[in-house]
Amino acid sequence: MSRAIAASLRPDNNCGFDIPWFSVNKLPNFADAQPGISKSMPFWIRKDKNRGAGPDFDPAADPYAHLKNVRLDMGGRAVLSDITLSLREDRIGIVGLNGSGKSSLVRLLNGLRQPASGTVRMFGADVTRISKDLPRYVGFVFQNPDHQAIFPTVEEEIAFGLTQLGYEKNPARGMALAFLEEHKCAHLAQKPFAELSEGQKQLICILAVLVMEPRLLVLDEPMSSLDGLAARKIMTKLGTLDQKVIMVSHDLALLTSFDRVIWMEEGRIRMDGPAKAVLKAYEDDLDRRAGTEQVEEVL
Repeated sequence: MSRAIAASLRPDNNCGFDIPWFSVNKLPNFADAQPGISKSMPFWIRKDKNRGAGPDFDPAADPYAHLKNVRLDMGGRAVLSDITLSLREDRIGIVGLNGSGKSSLVRLLNGLRQPASGTVRMFGADVTRISKDLPRYVGFVFQNPDHQAIFPTVEEEIAFGLTQLGYEKNPARGMALAFLEEHKCAHLAQKPFAELSEGQKQLICILAVLVMEPRLLVLDEPMSSLDGLAARKIMTKLGTLDQKVIMVSHDLALLTSFDRVIWMEEGRIRMDGPAKAVLKAYEDDLDRRAGTEQVEEVL
């Protein structure tokens, strides 16, 4: 959101609520919800003078994320082990085979997962202490946009994020229209979300997160259902953002311009470094395995 738009309408600080959070998975039917994600939707958190991010919390912290000796358990087994990372780059990609721990790793960054051991610090503070504040600073975009949107029209979906910041409904809708205009999507404002193309749906989900002005944008395989043109448009949009971006992707070509790539394998970091070197090593490994492993081992 432009500063001019934000400055024109300020939240009502007397509404009895502070910066809210929600558990992001918005499906009305949670039959296929990701394991470990809360089925509740506590959109608002009552003001509490004793609650807050704490003195360690700094939205401008460098590194913005630090994980030390992290282990994550799900279903009685370790899905991540011995994860130690410091994240400060503008663009970070994450690659690996299905089940390697990519999605579990990025879900640690906004509190959707909690480590069984070790520490995860976001913006200088332990996530176990600030998990309710994190969605304000860590925007998360899921693979399937239909799992993220909850309102019938595009305008309402964008306005919802503004109400989460404390704006009243009518000003929020006006700001949402201005925000859509700013991003050349005003023509979609009154469109039913369900009638959009897959590329348009994913773009609107990204904008619905960006309207809250997070410091970090995390995307979990956002291009998996998009055609080449739609994916290119989304990548062009991502390239213009001021936010830090972390993206999980199976399409390695999308990550070639990134500053850093992390290769996950069986819940551990296999390689971490400049994008060119890591992507080359990962592709070589895929070629080797494709030619030597039995079909049933890789499918």
